[in-house]
Amino acid sequence: MRALFLLAALLYGAALGLDQLRAWVDRTDLPVLVPETSVETRGHDSTLLRAYTVADGLWRMQVSLDQVDPDYIAMLLAFEDKRFRTHSGVDLWAVTRAFGQAARHGRIVSGGSTLTMQVARLLEQSGTGAWSGKLRQVRVAMALERALTKDQILTLYLTLAPYGANIEGVRAASLAWFGKEPKRLTPSEAALLVALPQSPSQRRPDRYPNAAKTARDRVLHRAVQSGTMHVEAMQSALRATIPSRQRHFPQLAPHLSDRVARANPARQRHDLSINADWQTRLEALAAQTASSHGAQLSAALIVVEHSTGLIRASVGSAGLGDARQGYVDMTQALRSPGSTLKPLVYGLAFDSGRAHPETLIEDRPTAFGTYSPQNFDRTWRGTISLRGALQASLNIPVVKLTQEIGSARLMAGMRQAGMDAQLPGGAPGLAVALGGVGVTLEDLVALYAGIASGGTAVHPGWSADTAKAGGTRFLSAASAWQIGDILRGVPPPAHAAKGLAYKTGTSYGNRDAWAIGYDGEYVVGVWLGRPDGTPVPGAFGADLAAPLLFSAFQTITDRFEPAPPPPPETLLVENANLPRPLQRFVGDARVTNTGPEIAFPPNGAVMRLADQGVTLKLRGGSPPFAILADGAPIGGLIQRREVELPLIQPGFVTLQVIDAQGGVAQTKIELR
Repeated sequence: MRALFLLAALLYGAALGLDQLRAWVDRTDLPVLVPETSVETRGHDSTLLRAYTVADGLWRMQVSLDQVDPDYIAMLLAFEDKRFRTHSGVDLWAVTRAFGQAARHGRIVSGGSTLTMQVARLLEQSGTGAWSGKLRQVRVAMALERALTKDQILTLYLTLAPYGANIEGVRAASLAWFGKEPKRLTPSEAALLVALPQSPSQRRPDRYPNAAKTARDRVLHRAVQSGTMHVEAMQSALRATIPSRQRHFPQLAPHLSDRVARANPARQRHDLSINADWQTRLEALAAQTASSHGAQLSAALIVVEHSTGLIRASVGSAGLGDARQGYVDMTQALRSPGSTLKPLVYGLAFDSGRAHPETLIEDRPTAFGTYSPQNFDRTWRGTISLRGALQASLNIPVVKLTQEIGSARLMAGMRQAGMDAQLPGGAPGLAVALGGVGVTLEDLVALYAGIASGGTAVHPGWSADTAKAGGTRFLSAASAWQIGDILRGVPPPAHAAKGLAYKTGTSYGNRDAWAIGYDGEYVVGVWLGRPDGTPVPGAFGADLAAPLLFSAFQTITDRFEPAPPPPPETLLVENANLPRPLQRFVGDARVTNTGPEIAFPPNGAVMRLADQGVTLKLRGGSPPFAILADGAPIGGLIQRREVELPLIQPGFVTLQVIDAQGGVAQTKIELR
């Protein structure tokens, strides 16, 4: 019937006359010739990162002829429309042949529809059975031939042809059935893609493999008959297997892709600076790390080239599943940074002229008004250099430095470095230095990228238009170099290589574990935790995030790029050769150290004897401590603030504690 319809349409055109036929075609109201196609994000080498379905839920992807294997094009034309390049939309010879074959055999043996007519049908989504529908296709096909080039018509077919399920177009089909772009197809793959649009629902290879194979083989034999393929190539292709499943479309950097698409909704293609290979491996690394530390743990990771600010990888979560709240982009979430701001504090202190990496400072119990911070391990180091204090991530020294430079100056430094830090409320206090502020992973990566690039702000971005390096100076080049020199001395995790400048951090309550590091080329930031802010017992930056940081660097490079040499103005001397005001931190003279206090047991307490003795708890004072019972020393000097005393005899006892500064505390208890 199709051939009869076509023949009748041609007779109708002949009856009109050539001039009237042309006028009739010119009056054709053509459908929209630019079909909606998927929005795409691409990596720096044009690798597809992510695509989005069009409004009707179809995978329909933009394609050009140079993106498709030429052998597929040749095979398609040989099978579907071998006179495509010469006819004007309707192939009179094919129609006559089809009508004659139908008359001889009493059934349809071949069709007379051209690729242009198929494009007309696909553009209007019209049927093929009714006389009016076929006549409309003829008219639109002839109008298309007058309005478009042959390559444009062929491109429309490559965009709209159906391939089963919700797949349209050769690019979407190649990705769905073979997991690759259609630029280089095997003969077997090309033949299957030629055959599928003829009956896409009945030849789906995942559901009807035998029908798909039969149709593919028919295309291969036709290719040999037309001279498009050699017999040997056909025989090899006939032995190739048919794909048994539909593959998932690429979904790399999903959070960043969503963010970019929202920022530029009118753009069809977004070219990002992402390295697709790194992104693939780092997403797998983040998922593997998170899965080994609990069902609800997530991870985020960013890689930035600090000389340009270009983001080379961005992992927003440990996967898109609901269990880990994977839809939350943790590169953009406000969290407490823990100790990761300490390098900035030290750099600002160096720039203030009040400190140097070799300056000595006291790490002792110190009260800053009502604020009495403690070190993470609740021990004290006494006199220590600022270099050692930063490498050990001590809290008292950094709070002293913050008090000296001012919390407002620290906040200003963060803003100058490109960070959008958010205070929980009120004016900034000394706790900002220990993580009392909200920042994002991208903020921290920007800060460390700026330090790595010599103290000038770096704005991470996904393209040359959005990334920026060499911005506002927030640290001198000398101070930035000194910070890197100190951080390169932090011991790496077990079995990891040395040479990376890095800092870890853990937020209050073990809610966030951080590690940020850089070499001479890249800065990598790592976060682990739960997106809802639930504490993660045992989650520490040094134990959890640092190994992931070093593994991430190992993923992207074989070795750490060396650091640049120190700027000429950098003062490289030992403590003894420093100017006298820099030899010891002068702020120590303005801070009052408190004497020791016995927190437990309280004075007058009556306690029951226990096998392990009596627990003594101290606060304040300067270690080491001497402990006496009724005037007699018990053991040697101790550094700890909690100790078991071997008191197992009943009666009254007076306990005294003497600290390193001569401060004394006393309590009298009764043991029963």
